[in-house]
Amino acid sequence: MALIMQPKWLPEPLREGYGLRHVSPQTRSTFVSGRSLPRRAYTATPSQTEVRWLLNDQQAALFEKWFQEQLFDGVSWFACRLRSPLGMDYYKARFTEIYDGPTLTNSNLWMFTAQLELYLRPLLADGWSEYPEGFLQANVIDLAANREWPQP
Repeated sequence: MALIMQPKWLPEPLREGYGLRHVSPQTRSTFVSGRSLPRRAYTATPSQTEVRWLLNDQQAALFEKWFQEQLFDGVSWFACRLRSPLGMDYYKARFTEIYDGPTLTNSNLWMFTAQLELYLRPLLADGWSEYPEGFLQANVIDLAANREWPQP
């Protein structure tokens, strides 16, 4: 089954309070001596984030129905447009519980607050840590390619 896409009418979450919390990939064994042995338990762990949306009356009504019908009351995974250190992109996410709201704000908009679970934490592709200059200087490469690239 194809991944459900976030509706185009659903805006980017508010920046206030937005952040990612990664689930630890480590496990730790504590010995009688007091020492401990940390080790990697998983290579793919989820991240969590709290998001807030400000929606007008029509968007709020649509959001609640989309949550109920399309996401089966929030249990289905969907492609959610979120910001991470990698930039704006779609991430596979789902609601961990039903959202809070709608709460009416001073500007006559409705606020919805929700906890999302991202299927994987947003990371660069494997190998980028070996050549960090390529990633850190990507804007220079992009400018040079666009300036010097031959026109078709």
